[in-house]
Amino acid sequence: MMANIVVLNLIICISLAFWIVSITASTYYGTLRPISPWRLLFSVLVPLVIATQGFKKKSLDHSGALGGLVVGFILTVANYSFFTSLLVFFVTSSKLTKWKKNIKKQIDSEYKEGGQRNWVQVVSNGGVPTELALLYMIENGPGEIPIDFSKQYTASWMCLSLLGALACSAGDTWASEIGSVMSKSKPRLITTWKKVPVGTNGAITLVGLLSSLLGGMAVGIAYFITQLIFVTDLEISAPQWPIIVFGAAAGLLGSIVDSYLGATMQYSGFDENIGMVVNHQTKDSKHISGKPILDNNAVNLFSSIIIALVLPCTAWYFWPRA
Repeated sequence: MMANIVVLNLIICISLAFWIVSITASTYYGTLRPISPWRLLFSVLVPLVIATQGFKKKSLDHSGALGGLVVGFILTVANYSFFTSLLVFFVTSSKLTKWKKNIKKQIDSEYKEGGQRNWVQVVSNGGVPTELALLYMIENGPGEIPIDFSKQYTASWMCLSLLGALACSAGDTWASEIGSVMSKSKPRLITTWKKVPVGTNGAITLVGLLSSLLGGMAVGIAYFITQLIFVTDLEISAPQWPIIVFGAAAGLLGSIVDSYLGATMQYSGFDENIGMVVNHQTKDSKHISGKPILDNNAVNLFSSIIIALVLPCTAWYFWPRA
């Protein structure tokens, strides 16, 4: 109880510091919008409730809840579209991780009850979006703006980069959690196309690829709907519907990139003693693919970075102009 009170006080102090800095910056520069008290209150309370619920339902451990609180606060302060995209990723991923858990316990040697995520996992999926949200606030201040490369080039680049990172994480999670239990055919290693055991890093299925597309699309839809609600000058801006298309593309491409990195830079071996695929070499494991260079968290981080760089560059070329 005392620890929770201390954490809450720290959050309030940090949020007040953000507000003071924003007021000072807007007064000094004259062009930045300060953080409104209502936005600040929403950015503190809503992520706090979500992180608390995530901890109670074992979707997050202590460190994961604190890390998620920081990520949620920064994304919410920056842009409500960032917040809803993060929310859809977190809620759907948590639900899917627990879905058919009895089957997953039999094929995943590292399965945790409730799929508890720690701070390292939170950072590997939320670190890139958090950095982009901070850069977005430095460039534009807090608030929602339409994605329009002809009028807001830098901000549009950062918004799509953040969307790409979250859609990538969602696509990879949906592919892993749905494809591993729903596919009726054996997965194939993305580098050699050979059939491999379920749970092998870098293995893909048609069901998994379609799931990754839907996962990215779900994040894109959340972003798009929030734009429609909170952005006031959409009628004079470029169309926003491509957000959904590029979200879906980021989910699919992110899953493919993640699979390739997993197949080449993550160790996968079949441990005959436990009858499962393992991510580290044991005395009873037979090598399937990959080298022990990266772990799953590092693969997730590098995948999100790659998609965060590729998506806005591609979007700039294809995005319709106003």
